[in-house]
Amino acid sequence: MNLSILLALAWLVLVNLRGMLPSRDNHWRFAYGMIGIGLPILAYATWENGLWTGLLILVAAMSLLRWPLIRLGRKLKAVVVKHATRP
Repeated sequence: MNLSILLALAWLVLVNLRGMLPSRDNHWRFAYGMIGIGLPILAYATWENGLWTGLLILVAAMSLLRWPLIRLGRKLKAVVVKHATRP
């Protein structure tokens, strides 16, 4: 197993374990920090192991950090609807 896969697995385990602990801000600061750390790890794993491995790691990360993605989707939808209804 190469370094990029080990880093990705360590990242996934860390996010999962931290998500089990209580938090006052519902883990939002931690989630944004982990996104910042996880994107370079994802890029490195994709570069070293190929597209399919990168997509698999991306899907695993998206399943753990689903609420930031849901919020992003809602914001993008609001922007698209706002611009689509303009005359």
